Amino acid sequence: MKILKAALITLSYLATSPTAHVAAKAMDTSCLADLEQLPYVSPKMFLKGEVIPVIANDTPLMEVTGCCSSTPIGSMPQMSTEQSIQVLESAKAGWNKGKGEWPRMTLSERIAAIEKFIEELKKSRDEIIKVLMYEIGKNFKDAESEFDRTIIFIQETIKTIQTLPDFDSDFKTVASTKVMVRRNAFGIVLALGPYNYPLNETYATIIPALLMGNVVILKIPQVGGLAHLLTFEAFSKTLPKNTIHFISGGGRKTLPPLMESGDIDGLAFIGGTNAADKLIKQHPSPHRLKLFLQLEAKNMAIVMKDMVDENAIFNDSHYSQAKMFDEIITGSLSYNGQRCTALKIVFVPKGYGEFVAKELSARVDNLGKGMPWEEHGTKYSQITPLPNQARVTYMKELLDDAVSKGAVVANANGGEILSEKYEKPFDSTTLMVPAVLYNITPDMKLFREEQFGPLVPVVEYESIDDVLSYGMNGIYGQQVAIFTNESTTDTVSVVDTFSTIFGKINLNSSCARSPDSVPFTARRSSGLGIMSIEDALKEFSVPTVFAYKHDGSKELVDSISENSSFMQPL
Repeated sequence: MKILKAALITLSYLATSPTAHVAAKAMDTSCLADLEQLPYVSPKMFLKGEVIPVIANDTPLMEVTGCCSSTPIGSMPQMSTEQSIQVLESAKAGWNKGKGEWPRMTLSERIAAIEKFIEELKKSRDEIIKVLMYEIGKNFKDAESEFDRTIIFIQETIKTIQTLPDFDSDFKTVASTKVMVRRNAFGIVLALGPYNYPLNETYATIIPALLMGNVVILKIPQVGGLAHLLTFEAFSKTLPKNTIHFISGGGRKTLPPLMESGDIDGLAFIGGTNAADKLIKQHPSPHRLKLFLQLEAKNMAIVMKDMVDENAIFNDSHYSQAKMFDEIITGSLSYNGQRCTALKIVFVPKGYGEFVAKELSARVDNLGKGMPWEEHGTKYSQITPLPNQARVTYMKELLDDAVSKGAVVANANGGEILSEKYEKPFDSTTLMVPAVLYNITPDMKLFREEQFGPLVPVVEYESIDDVLSYGMNGIYGQQVAIFTNESTTDTVSVVDTFSTIFGKINLNSSCARSPDSVPFTARRSSGLGIMSIEDALKEFSVPTVFAYKHDGSKELVDSISENSSFMQPL
């Protein structure tokens, strides 16, 4: 493994360094990456299907240091408003009001192109994995999983197209009319992906959009964007020019001219509600803007009384209390809690807040904390540095606000920044020990705001009505997790009430997007649209009907079908 080889080089470096004994003492790790092994992504742009190296004289560059090192790991071009408009013009040429090369291809031809893209993308696997580790703090196994899961998602999407009648239907008779229903593109899609899953979440939108024949403009995130630069060559080699486009830099400069032009037909946005609202309002005809939004969430874990009652007896047929605590910690702190599906608030019966918080704290103590490449026994670091200081500042703001209003941090070093754990070239000033808090009350920011980080608030409820009220009166509606072994009236009440508020109700398991074949959706301010392999294809296409009535037209229809790319069978 390259990373382990890098660790051996590092140990050699430490042995010969003048400060070796100090560094070795400070870095209590089992696996370190050598300075010489740091990734570096050269700045480049993708214009009209070509990869163009960028020098600072041509376009301003933003130096990227990532979360784990004080040494730069890449540079990101900061495109201007004028360059953004140039990208839009290229996209318009690629779409050409539906007559562009990509939208006029047969579905089979587009599938073949994306399959070639997969093979090219695999060649950059190692580079992308390392960049995910160093830029956004994803541990080695999680970075591997993100890349591999993305490839599997693309392959499964293609299989779905090849097996569902929606994408390869023949004529059927409805009353006296012969009809063929196929799905087709609707235009230019502007896609904005997140920093936490820059590859997987983004590709879950742009790949279905591309396969359906749309032209895509992808706005690369300022944080977590380097991985996208490593995909340019794969796209350039496999897709026609003007099919996919990339914009990097500040969104305030680059995005308004795109939306204000009215030439954007669809918006695939993963991020915060405020930014989404601003973008939508900038479009001159928002009524015709096709929207796919994955937004914020404050997913609830609800611990029912039977799971904490001191008289409860757990036998082999029951979901155990220990499993519940393990599941809540995993759901709350996997990838530092930086997941839209993370558990972000834990409700427990009155009188059990401290007990639950202490149980969760014990599990936090056992989580490996360190750099993404470090191994703690058989696992890589489960708590890694946050991507930047802004995230740390917000975590401390929420933590300080809660404590000042009476919240108690259950774990002794909860919220501590392990800034002294490593020495240069490594930087751990964003490595935060998760904090489990109890005595959380409604006047605290942490009670309502989505923390998107390593804070676990535990809230006591007097009756199940308190829990229902929180869910009903909140603004979010993604998922909820119920932990119980009993089908009580309270449990049924939670299920029935929240079935019209949340997109997914989980029983004795934390919230998750997977499996990808199941609809992933949300209500209220948590999202708009459905993400699953099949549903995403439908989100980025429109059913188009070809119909005829006169039987004598069949010969004519057969002739048209033979020459029509739209009507070609798979």
